[in-house]
Amino acid sequence: MNSSFIWCKETGRRGVSRGGGTDCRVRIMENLSGAFVIMAVCLIVLAIGAMGRKVEWLVNFVLRAVMGTVGIYAVNYILAARQIQVAVGINPFTVLTSGVLGFPGVAVLYGIHFFKIL
Repeated sequence: MNSSFIWCKETGRRGVSRGGGTDCRVRIMENLSGAFVIMAVCLIVLAIGAMGRKVEWLVNFVLRAVMGTVGIYAVNYILAARQIQVAVGINPFTVLTSGVLGFPGVAVLYGIHFFKIL
């Protein structure tokens, strides 16, 4: 096997030259994929640890998000029945807002919408 070491411009380290080509880029990709695997495993472990202690927080968030979405739908329906043309859309942003902030978040969404139409 005829291999010699050359200087790799991308990494600033020595690379292996085999028959005129270098595996410098292969080494970079191997290092990056290894780093991504390590980060993914760390995030999974942190999420499992957080969920183990915070299951009630997750349930609380989901319930607030669902109730906030139902509340937005109900208020939009009531306002439309009274011929008032104000409706907050139901999208991931509004669901996230109602999940994090609860009823005050829904009130803020309508407040922003009322302020926008003034």
